[in-house]
Amino acid sequence: MTDIYTRLASEIIFPLHERLKGHDSVRIRRAMEQSQWWPLEQIEALRLERLQTLLNSVYAHVPYYRDLFTRIGFHPSDIRRVSDLQQLPLLTKAEICANTNAFRADNAIGLARFNTGGSSGEPLIFYIGRERVSHDVAAKWRATRWWDVDIGDPEIVLWGSPIELGSQDRLRQIRDRLLRTRLLPAFEMSPDKVKGFLATIRQVRPRMLFGYPSAFAHLATQAEALGLVMSDLGIKVTFVTSERLYDHQRELIERVFGCPIANGYGGRDAGFIAHQCPHGGMHLTHEDIVVEIVSPEGKYLPTGEAGEIVVTHLATQDFPFIRYRTGDIGILDDQPCTCGRTLPLLKEIQGRSTDFLIAADGTVLHGLSLIYILRDLSGVKQFKIVQESRALTRILLVVSEIFEERSLETIRAGVCARLGPNVEVIVEKVAKIPTEASGKHRYVVSHAKQ
Repeated sequence: MTDIYTRLASEIIFPLHERLKGHDSVRIRRAMEQSQWWPLEQIEALRLERLQTLLNSVYAHVPYYRDLFTRIGFHPSDIRRVSDLQQLPLLTKAEICANTNAFRADNAIGLARFNTGGSSGEPLIFYIGRERVSHDVAAKWRATRWWDVDIGDPEIVLWGSPIELGSQDRLRQIRDRLLRTRLLPAFEMSPDKVKGFLATIRQVRPRMLFGYPSAFAHLATQAEALGLVMSDLGIKVTFVTSERLYDHQRELIERVFGCPIANGYGGRDAGFIAHQCPHGGMHLTHEDIVVEIVSPEGKYLPTGEAGEIVVTHLATQDFPFIRYRTGDIGILDDQPCTCGRTLPLLKEIQGRSTDFLIAADGTVLHGLSLIYILRDLSGVKQFKIVQESRALTRILLVVSEIFEERSLETIRAGVCARLGPNVEVIVEKVAKIPTEASGKHRYVVSHAKQ
């Protein structure tokens, strides 16, 4: 049941905040809450209209696309169906980095500079306009409300992005206080800090949690080790995003905090791509984002096949993301969700292309093939797999006193069984595995070449 203050925050305080920032998120969210039930044909008609508007705008105002369209003999009028996007080349981070200024529309107003952390080895600087921000805020807001929580409900945010944590000026602190949001730094996870975080969660008694799955899994592990009960706080849902969510993390977090997990998928560059509803479906933000699945060679793949996720964000006239290669691997689903929403589904998000391993013979393996070896060993508290090359894999381990030395040979044998008998496996026991600069934890990193 929504309390009076939550309604005040959701219906007055946050809309006023958005209006002062020049965002149209309230109107867009209301429209999205209607369109999520539309017949799919009606949504497709909306998408086609918006795609044509986007392409006409970038042709007129974005130097990069004006030159590209002329060079390849393309005109926005060539688009008769959304699938006609395949006439355009794929867009890479390297292409944006090499032409950043040419991607800015000459009529753009209020562009804000952003960057990705470069955890894939390829950092990116780009710009976002108010239209894009409004649509992403609205899409996240809609998905939040699927879970019977709303802006203004008490919330704990466990996050590590320098963008958030570096901008806690007085106005932002006031806003968070008004919206009952408490921000905890995910990259400060020392034992004393974790105890403090758990105490804060018990004190706040939030209705929702939001953050990285690895960070909440770490909190849950420590809560169990300390004998702390966290399942009696009335938490309705834990929203996780920005990393792959593994099954063992889901089970652990749901058990310790006594609430379901809602998985979200997206990024600063690609936008708010998909979010899980209470019925389990990972719904695409279909009104805003065109999602394609392509092979390593860039060939379009049909529904049901795994490939790289490519996105076109329809609200990026100011700094366009058109057929943008995310580097993530996923599968689209052609089955409807039992919730009744007509928004199509992502069947599976398998992780980043760098989360896959290359065996000595060239076979591509999912990182889970080695994760399963490590996560079930007694005494393993944390781990990270770094494939330096096809010939060398390094494994970092944080262990407890119950870890048995003979498990080292179990690890080496398991890795060699999957990657090849002659692969060198170095296992290093360390006191701590550092997170990425953003606070994320990557379980698997592969530098091997196919």
